[in-house]
Amino acid sequence: MKRFIKTFLLLILTAGVMHAQNQDAYLIPRQIFVGDPAMLVLPLPATAQNDDDIIYNHPPEPNIDFHRIILERRTTGSRLMVEFTAFMPGTLELPVIEIGGEYFSGLTVTVNSLIDSRTAPALSGAASVLAMPGTALMLYGSMVIIVFIIFSALWFIFRGRALLRLLLEKWRRYRLFTSMRNTEKRLLEDLSKETDKRIILDILSDEFREFLSKLTGKNCRSLTSREFMYVFEQQEDSAFLEKFFGSCDGFRFSGEDINTQDIINLLDDLRSFLDAKEEKQSEFQF
Repeated sequence: MKRFIKTFLLLILTAGVMHAQNQDAYLIPRQIFVGDPAMLVLPLPATAQNDDDIIYNHPPEPNIDFHRIILERRTTGSRLMVEFTAFMPGTLELPVIEIGGEYFSGLTVTVNSLIDSRTAPALSGAASVLAMPGTALMLYGSMVIIVFIIFSALWFIFRGRALLRLLLEKWRRYRLFTSMRNTEKRLLEDLSKETDKRIILDILSDEFREFLSKLTGKNCRSLTSREFMYVFEQQEDSAFLEKFFGSCDGFRFSGEDINTQDIINLLDDLRSFLDAKEEKQSEFQF
């Protein structure tokens, strides 16, 4: 019975002393939040001699997870260090700690919460607009490009196909005229090399007829010179073509020697015809 009373009085005295000493305890860091690892340091009186540190692993509590409890005994001043992590906000009282034959009770810590419990939970406001230089230019520039692409696609659907066909037709005529001009230059070079004049006239007649067939979409390959008068609508063009092919066929089938100047004149007439038609190729109709 006396032993039980002594033990009870010892616990009461110890608890009273440690509660008073808790006023000197401090936290590292000074302010902690739920889930933060922290350390409670309690300064203690110096001892008569230095002893080895005592490390105690306290079992976890429902709201506190203890990592390590260290008791330092030094002649310059002792310390009790409690490493822990709290999972509940508010003022928490640590359980009685027994280490190195000493009892520590009445230790309390204040744990803060990131959520203000005094007000009802609410969603935060919208984030502020980015203040990076060039952000507005990039944003509005992208919008303008997207709108331009959409309108371009709509325009191409309703108007672009006709324009594309027109461009392709102009490109086809350009290649056709270029090919005929190259033929005219090549025949002029062959004439200067004293190539057979009838062969030159044959090539000139065939290539020019092929050119007219592709240009007008009509078969001009087997027409006689006189038939050109009844095929084409423009009288001026029909008269030129009748005269041109009449002269060309006359030189080819006459059986007489062909004068070089006559072929040069035919090539000059061809060049003038091409120049006139190429300038008005958008209006060129036979």
